[in-house]
Amino acid sequence: MSGVTHIVGAGLAGLACAVSLAQAGKTVALYEAARMAGGRCRSYFDPALGLTIDNGNHLLLSGNRAAREYLARIGAGDALVGPEQCVFDFEDVAGGLRWRLAPNASRLPWWIFVKARRVPGTRPFDYLGAAKLLYAKPEATIGETMVCSGLLYERLWGPVLLSALNMEPKEASAALAGAVLRETLAAGGDACRPMVAKDGLGPAFIEPALLFLKGLGVEVAFGARLRRIDFDGARASRLDFGETQVALGPDDRVVLAVPPWTASELLPGLVAPDEYRAILNAHYRIAPPHGQPLLLGLVGSLSEWLFAFNDRLSVTISGADRLMDEPREDLAARIWAEVSKSTGLPSALPPWQIVKEKRATFAATPAQEKRRPGPRTPWDNLSLAGDWTATGLPATIEGAIRSGFRAAAIV
Repeated sequence: MSGVTHIVGAGLAGLACAVSLAQAGKTVALYEAARMAGGRCRSYFDPALGLTIDNGNHLLLSGNRAAREYLARIGAGDALVGPEQCVFDFEDVAGGLRWRLAPNASRLPWWIFVKARRVPGTRPFDYLGAAKLLYAKPEATIGETMVCSGLLYERLWGPVLLSALNMEPKEASAALAGAVLRETLAAGGDACRPMVAKDGLGPAFIEPALLFLKGLGVEVAFGARLRRIDFDGARASRLDFGETQVALGPDDRVVLAVPPWTASELLPGLVAPDEYRAILNAHYRIAPPHGQPLLLGLVGSLSEWLFAFNDRLSVTISGADRLMDEPREDLAARIWAEVSKSTGLPSALPPWQIVKEKRATFAATPAQEKRRPGPRTPWDNLSLAGDWTATGLPATIEGAIRSGFRAAAIV
């Protein structure tokens, strides 16, 4: 089919769709309302720190096949770093106890029978309770499916599920949690090695994609906010960007890769997630101490995940709605007190930045999961992409990229 595919939104979903189509020789037009690409996956220079930081810290896993395929396509296959084996370091900040979770590479989880590989104080058969998530019904919550208390939950399942779903696990969708486990721990250690963008999300996922697209003749129209879509029967007929009007030809198509609240304003009758959860990130301009792991899970503390970059330490707190109105100075000091205790760094507060993302993800409840639409719409030439669509995963980088690839496949 000839014609132009107009992709609205240059976040990861839109970029993945554009990369896939342009690589296949399709004609692509790409629009972005902001002045930079990436959406919630971006890097920028922060003058308070004097550093380039990510809008939020993102952990990927070796089994994130769509994300890794995307990076390979745009020539950034070496942008992620991590351990050669599946290991996750944890610390109970209050008690100072440290341990390393070390699942074995294969699907057969013999690691739970090795004391040094599992959570201290747990027994092998404690881990079987989470297997119920793999068979959960769509309407079930995690709290209705597995026991959400005890040492193993506090030191492993609680932190992991909170991070994956970005909300209180007890209230979250058990089916979504099961999907995460199915592709990670249940798939063996080879599928869940932690990986981080060593030089930032922008240099890994965004800038190489823009260069790749430019090489194929695709430029992003920045500052292009879609205000209205006109329809003619079962087809979208015109895109209204304010001063610019784009009439759609008979072979033209549209991929709407915008946030759910924007899509709901543009598409009559669209059922989409309408509840959201926040994420808070704290960045400190200080070099990590020697031997600091790339990623450290913190329990018994406000801080949840500590990322160690060459020039800074960064903390991520998921399901952070309760913190959105807290003074930034108080948060910076409180989080740093935990970080300094964990790392042994001086207690004096280094230069810092707090980044609050109020609508970081849709709320991963069973009710909101039912509201996620597929890529097709009632209009023959209009498709959807985004981590909020029905990807089968929570709102993640992997889900966003899969949705972009999927939208490209049906164009």
